[in-house]
This record gives sequence, C-alpha cells and structure tokens, in this order.
Amino acid sequence: MQTSSLSFYVLLVSSFLVALLLSIYPLPMEFRWWRPEFVLMVAIYWVIVFPFSVSLVALCVLGLFQDLLEAVPFGQHSLGIVVVAYICLFSYQRVRNFNLAKQMISIFVMITIAQLTDNWVQGMAGRPLVGISFIYAAFTSALFWPVVRYSLDFFGHKLRVFE
Repeated sequence: MQTSSLSFYVLLVSSFLVALLLSIYPLPMEFRWWRPEFVLMVAIYWVIVFPFSVSLVALCVLGLFQDLLEAVPFGQHSLGIVVVAYICLFSYQRVRNFNLAKQMISIFVMITIAQLTDNWVQGMAGRPLVGISFIYAAFTSALFWPVVRYSLDFFGHKLRVFE
C-alpha cells in the first residue's frame, strides 16, 4: 500500500498519543487488570497495515515512553512491543486476510506473549508476579480489537492515508 506521507504520520502519531492517554486513564483498582493494551493494539494495527513503514526502533522508543508514563521497569513495554511487532512482520500477510474473529484470536495470542515478557521483566526487577491475571488484559484487548481496527480504518480513509 502506498501512503500519503503527511496524513499518514499525522494519523500515526495521533493514534499513538490517544493510545498512550488511554493507557494511563485512571480506572478503579478492581478493573486495573482488565485494561486493554491500547498502545500494543495500535502498534499491531500499523505493523499489519503498513509493515515496513513503522520501524522497530520507533516502537522501542514508544515502549520506553510508555514505561516512563506507567512507572514500570525501564524496557518492559519496549520488549513486549518489539517482540510482537517482529512476529507481526512475519505474519502480516496472513493476519491481514483473517476474518475478524480470527484476528481477535491472533490479537489475544500476541498480547498474551507481550504480557508474558512484561511479567518476565517484572520478575527480573524483583517485583511479585500476579499469577494468571495478566491474561485479563489480553482478553479485553481482543474484545476491543474491532473498535481499534475500524476506527483507525475510518480515520485512515477520511485522511486518505490508504490512497
């Protein structure tokens, strides 16, 4: 796919900014494990739609910025985002052609992998592990995937990014 460069970068940056804001939006304590991984979902979307337009280095920097915002060990989100983006680079042609239900399953698996790397970094930092409750975020992320995908598709067509 060809990209219109200015509108592409405006949509790319604004989508990541909105995802970062949603990742730090305050929720009640009982819902903290259910928060979808918005930054990771937006990164997956852009890697699937424009696989060679978003670099792994830029995603690593985005993950470091998310680490600073969420006050977690430095590199935790970067590792998860880069690992998932690397997997997406190898499977984007397949995932792009999946129907929505299969894409949601794929998103669940990829976000679970990112959550496993997050838990690994948390364990290496000496923080207590939370058990299996990290899968809740992967589940809600899979449920939110159609909203993220169709809203980014809508704004992409509105800004003529896909032309």
